[in-house]
Amino acid sequence: MKNNNESLVAVKTAEFTGWFTNVFLTLYDVGLFIIRFFREGFLPPYEIKELIRQCYNIGYRSLLLISTTGLITGLVFTKQSRPSLSEFGATSWLPSLVAIALLRTLAPLLTGLIAAGKVGSSIGAELGSMRVTEQIDAMEVSACNPFKFLVTTRVIASSITIPILTFYTALMGMAGAFLNVNLSEGTSYTEFFQSALEQITFLDITASTIKSIIFGFTIGIVGCYQGYNSSKGTEGVGKAANSAVVIGMFLIFLEEVISVQFFAIFRGI
Repeated sequence: MKNNNESLVAVKTAEFTGWFTNVFLTLYDVGLFIIRFFREGFLPPYEIKELIRQCYNIGYRSLLLISTTGLITGLVFTKQSRPSLSEFGATSWLPSLVAIALLRTLAPLLTGLIAAGKVGSSIGAELGSMRVTEQIDAMEVSACNPFKFLVTTRVIASSITIPILTFYTALMGMAGAFLNVNLSEGTSYTEFFQSALEQITFLDITASTIKSIIFGFTIGIVGCYQGYNSSKGTEGVGKAANSAVVIGMFLIFLEEVISVQFFAIFRGI
């Protein structure tokens, strides 16, 4: 009986050690991948045409989903907030409340999560398919740098496009809020947006921009890493796309928590 327990402990210890080692090896590989991006991403030659194409794929093709989500978010958030404010006779604060909530948290977070699902999975599946079909290997043989062409362009494009989509989401959210307020209280367009923008500070805009850039970089680097290092076979493609979404969303939530605490210091909260 004692020997069986010792064997079981030894097996569990070996499994934990193997898992712990794999985690650190993965983190090491990710670190090297990020270092390689910064080493090659800003040195010539520059893939400008591919960068523009990726910005189009990430940005323009996400507009419909972003527009719908932002509009509904602003509409629902305003409708749900009105009863609480009306109890204190503070419905006039509703535009400011919605604007602050959208710009500080909702717009960056919603845009990041939507992009992680749509863009992250697309990048992971696309690069995974290229790895499986040996297109990346063929590019290396033909003296082309596949990392610069495939990875750096996508990461830079996501880092540029996600902040733009974030402010567009905030704008659509404000449009949904205005629609609700206008139908309920007859508030004019000028009065609504003047009240909404009164409490917006430069720190709010800066914080939202920085968070969006970080979210965009995370989505791009996770999707590219999973796809570029995809295992052989069609199963690896699906795994790369799924991992890009799950890991990307988890990191976005983690970065949101950290960024809220960080910028709270500057706000004196």
